[in-house]
Amino acid sequence: MFRITGGSGSDCTGVTRRGFLQAGVLGGLMLTDLFRAQAAEKVTPRVEGASVILFWMSGGPGHMETWDPKPDAVAQYRGPFGATKTNVPGILFGELLPEEAKIADKLAILRGVNHGSGDHTKGNHWMLTGFEGPAFNVPDFNVQRRPCMGSAVAKLVGPNRPGLPPYAAVPHLRGGTDNFFHYAAYLGRACNPFITDSDPNTPQFRVRNLALSPDMPIERLEDRRGLLESLDSYKRTMEDRTAALDAHAQRAFSLLTSKDAAAAFDISSEPDKVRDRYGRHTFGQSALLARRLVEAGVTFVTVNCVPWDHHGNGGRMKTAEGAKLLIPPFDVAISALVRDLIDRGLYEKTLVVAMGEFGRTPRMNSDAGRDHWGNTFSVLMGCGSMKMGQAIGRSNAKGEYPVDRPVSPQDVTATVFHHLGINARKVHFMDGLSRPTALVESGEPVHELFK
Repeated sequence: MFRITGGSGSDCTGVTRRGFLQAGVLGGLMLTDLFRAQAAEKVTPRVEGASVILFWMSGGPGHMETWDPKPDAVAQYRGPFGATKTNVPGILFGELLPEEAKIADKLAILRGVNHGSGDHTKGNHWMLTGFEGPAFNVPDFNVQRRPCMGSAVAKLVGPNRPGLPPYAAVPHLRGGTDNFFHYAAYLGRACNPFITDSDPNTPQFRVRNLALSPDMPIERLEDRRGLLESLDSYKRTMEDRTAALDAHAQRAFSLLTSKDAAAAFDISSEPDKVRDRYGRHTFGQSALLARRLVEAGVTFVTVNCVPWDHHGNGGRMKTAEGAKLLIPPFDVAISALVRDLIDRGLYEKTLVVAMGEFGRTPRMNSDAGRDHWGNTFSVLMGCGSMKMGQAIGRSNAKGEYPVDRPVSPQDVTATVFHHLGINARKVHFMDGLSRPTALVESGEPVHELFK
């Protein structure tokens, strides 16, 4: 069977007249409106071949355990871990981040990010799109309101090399808490992520969305392509919206037959010493695969890192338990990726971002966990063409709220877009009701990062 998966509920398993119409409508966004909306925005990357790797820490990592430790606070706030000195004087990281501490001069930490919500659903949507999401307890809590960063990049920039997807996700987008909003919304499923849906740390790793089914030889695939071409005359009688399906089908076919794409996803071709350096775990091998993808020409890669919701109750891990399980492999993966990007001459044009939907409560709860906290949390950024070796913003002594340089979710997304040459305040898309919607309404790139 010819099967392309673009996220939940977006399989192409057959072609019907109704399907053509529905797929072509791009979620209510007509192509003429799209072209009109984008006409004023010419995307010229600040760095040729610029790309982004997002480590998405669904569930919300504790800022006290990662990039904003409070070693002098009382135990109820300090938590179970101390701090470690970094190679930048005056900047401390959590003690479970020794590898990142060694390369802190290559990183920047935004310590005053905030949106004020402890709702996973709101926060997830907020950080991935720049806009507040639905509350968890509303009927349509899992319906995405705005396109995520990766999908906007897919629409505006496209891949850095033909034959590669513009937006990919590894190893999958399942798991975590309210991990719904990695998709294109009204931009249409052609801008959804290409998901590997397989763990690159396993010997059985296989990109299920890329490989042909065993019973589908290339000759039969060509027959399917011929069938689509034979329908051209029929489709030309339909409205312009069908053109979107043409583009989607062509992209799917190109991926299935692209040697460059197959080579990019072939992590087994990496030397063992490189794979060992990243760590033989899901975080490490997913980070390595992300490096391979951006090097090959993928513009935006999400590495899905779960689960970080450490309450200590309700079946969730305690803070110490979760931190010991997740932070060390995450630390190894990030540090290996940054070093590898530098060694391969890719760090100038690759922005690495690590974040979740919020932080954790400064005060430990009675179950040795931390609850949800959106009043201040940290985001890691790393890029060779930006000003690194700094902590931007500051939370108070207990890690409760920012006391210097607060940063909004839209500031974060605007910074990512700016790296890719997108002046996000000038970009508008038409939503499903044909209303113009801004890519970023009020956010500004974090100016301290730019040289």
